[in-house]
Amino acid sequence: MIRLQDQLPADATELGRRALNPIAREMQGSLILQIAAEVRALAAAGNPICNLTVGDFDPKQFPIPRLLRDATIAAYDGGQTNYPPSEGIPELRKAVCGWYARHLGIEISPDWVVIASGARPVMYATFRLFLEAGDDLVFAVPSWNNGYYAQLNGARAVAVPTRAADNFFPTGELLAPHLAKAKVFSLNSPLNPTGTVIAPEQLADVARAVVAENDRRKKTGAKPLIWMWDQVYWRLTFGGAKHAHPCALVPAVTPYVVTVDAISKAFAATGVRVGWAVLPPVLAERMKALLGHVGAWAPRPEQVATVKLLDDDAGAEDFGFGFRAGLNERLSRLSAGLGKLGVEHLVPQGAMYLSVRFAGLFGKPGVEGRPMATNEDIRKYLLHRAGLAVVPFQAFDLMDETGWFRMSVGAVSVADLDAAFTRLAKVL
Repeated sequence: MIRLQDQLPADATELGRRALNPIAREMQGSLILQIAAEVRALAAAGNPICNLTVGDFDPKQFPIPRLLRDATIAAYDGGQTNYPPSEGIPELRKAVCGWYARHLGIEISPDWVVIASGARPVMYATFRLFLEAGDDLVFAVPSWNNGYYAQLNGARAVAVPTRAADNFFPTGELLAPHLAKAKVFSLNSPLNPTGTVIAPEQLADVARAVVAENDRRKKTGAKPLIWMWDQVYWRLTFGGAKHAHPCALVPAVTPYVVTVDAISKAFAATGVRVGWAVLPPVLAERMKALLGHVGAWAPRPEQVATVKLLDDDAGAEDFGFGFRAGLNERLSRLSAGLGKLGVEHLVPQGAMYLSVRFAGLFGKPGVEGRPMATNEDIRKYLLHRAGLAVVPFQAFDLMDETGWFRMSVGAVSVADLDAAFTRLAKVL
């Protein structure tokens, strides 16, 4: 038996680093995952923790739809285990078209749809297809993973700060100066991390800015601006918040929009891994080719099951009603509890998140006894003193020390929240 670890030289670390290309050497891991590892270690040591860090669902709290589970098992039992087409099985691409026509008011044909193993592959493919080294990737902050994707593609990350007063969304006027040099613009609603929803009139304003910029470029022959529209949370809205698709509001923006979507958040099916992109056919062909080389297709049984899921409007709505009610109960509990403690936060509008600001802790003694001056100081204080695990907005490219954090309720019970508020009240 040869122990491979014994074959590594003393300078193996430096040797490996020299072997990497510059992008790989500079690549950073997810801050959210780093925080999650710390939280798991504390929980494993027996500390009471209310984990509001993960953008995932605990199946014990939020199981996937029974139809999706049963249809997936039936597809495996039926031998549906060979390679699917690289763009997705025809039945699923057609089902996505019907789903959008019935629920979003936009009509497309199957050659607009590319299926993948969740939303991440088509997001990465979008950046890979349209960005060259040094190009500007423009995105509003806070937002999820855009900075990481810019670095992975050698692009320049252009983060546009937003205001809580605007639900952390940009306006067309705010974006216009940045779009002039951008090759790709990224926007997500309902928004991770804030749990807010962009108002249709504000979304239309953004769409008109993208159209105006591309009209300007047509006159010079410049490369068009592509808009990646991430709507993976669109089935999860609360209260009076309404989701809209930019192409339904401003049809002229259609040639420039890549829509990213998935069943992961709409159906609590994060581990099932079925997502898709919707984009003009000439671009969809290139995305299909790229993902075919990567092998990022969703498993055939899950694709077969997703067809049944999307075709069953009554079943999807029945599941969604109970699912949204469970999320809304937890988010409302958070909002009410924070309100009683006098903690600034935004009323939940969508997704599974709540934005909360613990600015009142700045200047008070932290875990190490010195005055808290950063979001990281506050994060550690809440975790170690109150057993409350949250994510600072720095993980979403808003680097200022604002006191804003994300809370995620997909993996906690109501009892977990109540216990956490008892602890939180004692330390605030």
